[in-house]
Amino acid sequence: MTAETKKIAAARAALAEVPPDSLVGVGTGSTANHFIDLLAAERPDIRQTVASSEASAARLRGHGIEVLDLNAAGTLAIYVDGADESDKHLRLVKGGGGALTREKIVAAASERFVCIADDSKLVATLGAFPLPVEVIPMARSLVGRAMVKLGGDPALREDVTTDNGNLILDVHNLHITDPVALETEINQIPGVVTVGLFAARPADLLLLAGDDGVTRLTR
Repeated sequence: MTAETKKIAAARAALAEVPPDSLVGVGTGSTANHFIDLLAAERPDIRQTVASSEASAARLRGHGIEVLDLNAAGTLAIYVDGADESDKHLRLVKGGGGALTREKIVAAASERFVCIADDSKLVATLGAFPLPVEVIPMARSLVGRAMVKLGGDPALREDVTTDNGNLILDVHNLHITDPVALETEINQIPGVVTVGLFAARPADLLLLAGDDGVTRLTR
């Protein structure tokens, strides 16, 4: 299967995890886009969602699916989103699509987090994919220096402003052996909005699509 076919397979597998008539949190990115399209085509009982980005909200509304504000929605039954990397403990690196802060918020507001990905995303140790860090603009250099002290090589993501009006630093060359500790440490740096490590609250289920079908990994 091609990488795109695998993404579609993982997205379709996630449909079976969505409870009937539930309020669904929806992520951001290419795999999440497949989930949105399949949700619209194959789950007519799902008519209300919460989106983790303006782009996903627009795609959902384009299908005629209502998008609620999280403050009005309360706790969600399920959140479905992709990942840039996952380890076997379902700790993730996310944020390649620039929506890491809202993704983390919606994941925290959900009873269950289902991650959908192709099998290339499963790694032994996180860090080969540059770690996104959303920062308040005036703190860009301050946070960048802190990333260097942690052993990383930060680069500003050019011409990108998040839905929250902030910047993203992509931190290269990290070998993340303790994702929970690193998530906590980076989140404590003044000016950091959030880091794209989803380790303190990892996924509950990883649907990993490969040539032989979709594998289910749980914590």
